Order: sequence, then structure tokens, then C-alpha cells
Amino acid sequence: MTRAIPVCIGLGFQRGVALATLAAAIEAALAELGQVEVRCIASHQRKAEAPALLELARRRGWRLRFYAPEELAAVRVPNPSDSVAAAVGTPSVAEAAALLAAASPELLLKKQGHIGPDGKGVTIAVARCRGLGAAAEDQAPPEAGDSQAQGST
Repeated sequence: MTRAIPVCIGLGFQRGVALATLAAAIEAALAELGQVEVRCIASHQRKAEAPALLELARRRGWRLRFYAPEELAAVRVPNPSDSVAAAVGTPSVAEAAALLAAASPELLLKKQGHIGPDGKGVTIAVARCRGLGAAAEDQAPPEAGDSQAQGST
């Protein structure tokens, strides 16, 4: 029996992204990796109230992690972006968030872009989790009707 690889997913995405767009981007990325166990989804603190992300985490039972731009900017990544830095205060969201959440230097999937049918962009990166990683500080998936799930980005 093959053991699933524990991973943390880092996401960056445009405001107002649809749930279907996030789900499709994640499914496409994970399909490249074989059998994985998603330990958490991580992103920029600006995404902490993104309805589609909160709903996806709730449906799949995935934990969430959010980081300040200073924390993300401190992570060395293979694909920094000046345009991302200008927009959100850090040269990386997806790769840096995945690495931070995984407590690992190993990216299994460098950042990839995905455009959904809603025309919104998602950037995704996946890191292998080491040990317990950031599990102790994870935010549990929101419950149905949770006030946080009603927020906006």
C-alpha cells in the first residue's frame, strides 16, 4: 500500500474568485503529485475572509493558515514576483505560504497559474509537510453558518 504524501497547499488568488475555480486549480495541481494528504491550505492574511476559500476548506475539512506579508517576504522562494510584491507587500504568496505552513524547504510543485471559467486567476504551490509542521497553529475549517464564512475579500 502506497502511503499518501502529507502536503500543504499555498494559494494566491484574485478577489471574488469562485469556489469552482479554486477547486479546479487544486485538483489539477494535486493530480500531478499522486496520492497526497492535504494537511492545510495557506495564504496571505488578506484572504482570511475569502468566501470561496472558507467554503472549500469547510467542505473538504482542510485547515487554514494565513500569514502577514512580512512573514511571507522572509521566505526564500524560487519564483519571486515584483508585481506580486507591489500588489500585496511580498514577492511570493503561494510558494512562501506553502513552505511556511509545511515547515519544510521542499516544494513538490512550484507555483502554477490557473484561470477559471469565472475569469479569475489562482496561483498554487505545494510543499511536503515535515513532521507536524504548523498543525498546532492551524485554523480549523469554518463551520456552516460561521460568521467568518460570510466575509468578503
